Amino acid sequence: MNLDDLPIRDDLRGRSPYGAPQIDVPILLNTNENPYPPSPALVDDLAEEVRASAGGLNRYPDRDALALRADLAGYLGHGLVREQVWAANGSNEILQQILQAFGSYGRSALGFEPSYSMHPIITTGTSTEWISGAREGDFSLDPAKTVAAVEEHRPDIVFLTSPNNPTGTALPMETITRVLEAAKGMVVVDEAYAEFAREGTPSALTLLPQHPRLIVTRTMSKAFAMAGTRLGYLAAHPAVIDALLLVRLPYHLSTLTQAAARVALRHRAELLGAVDTLRRERDDTVAWLRAKGLDVADSDANFVLFGRFPDRRAVWEGLLERGVLIREVGPPEWLRVSIGTGEEMAAFRAAMEGVL
Repeated sequence: MNLDDLPIRDDLRGRSPYGAPQIDVPILLNTNENPYPPSPALVDDLAEEVRASAGGLNRYPDRDALALRADLAGYLGHGLVREQVWAANGSNEILQQILQAFGSYGRSALGFEPSYSMHPIITTGTSTEWISGAREGDFSLDPAKTVAAVEEHRPDIVFLTSPNNPTGTALPMETITRVLEAAKGMVVVDEAYAEFAREGTPSALTLLPQHPRLIVTRTMSKAFAMAGTRLGYLAAHPAVIDALLLVRLPYHLSTLTQAAARVALRHRAELLGAVDTLRRERDDTVAWLRAKGLDVADSDANFVLFGRFPDRRAVWEGLLERGVLIREVGPPEWLRVSIGTGEEMAAFRAAMEGVL
């Protein structure tokens, strides 16, 4: 028996699961992770927290993650309180809960592609119609065209990404504000890479007091270098949190996950200390690729989209043969490289020289 023999939903037939290639090579630059591991001091602190929690693992975790949500609100600032923050197993579970609460049969979600590929995947998985809007040639969003798409389709959920994955481009506040004014439903601003944005780039968090249907999502997988923890979170009006409680699974966030996330927040100065270094590496990578005559999208994230290649698969394979794994994602002629350590980016440049 194979998948085709099973009575799965018709709208899932022929689809492929999400997944970046997991290949064992020396230089891994394909999943936008922070390349700098936690320090021994953080690891020791985490071990102590796990030890302290282990004696109570026969009991369920704090169902509402109250202490963690208070810590997250303190980190985000902007006057946020615990009741305005929610957490789950990675930002993907956050997105799934949003779609479970505000999507489903007869409802729709609008996003502007190329963008995060899990938005349409989770949308379809929750039996919500996915509507794909277009970006400009430089991957930006034209405010007037974006609003026109919202007014035409009247979606129940609008997905905006800032900075956008896989292009790295950040959204002006004007665009987000105009969408909020036009949308009849919820507006989700995915800020998974917000910490990497250039200095002075505002966050959609500033818009929360005026817009109760706005949701801003974040993650600890990127700038916080805690991808293995699986902790995503959001900020929104308390009523939005009440809606998500209706669909969340009981005790969805384990005791150990909550403990690890709280330790990371206590060590945030250390964990976020690499952000400036990664920004410089990103900007240097953009300049180097452009000097090679390649097209490169402006990036406010910890990755760079570059092209254009008539046969991007050949370039991807050429880098892989030289021990460097990047991501074949986004528009057909483009590739995306995550920003690694200085040594890893030197290896990427050397491999690119060989391929070019």
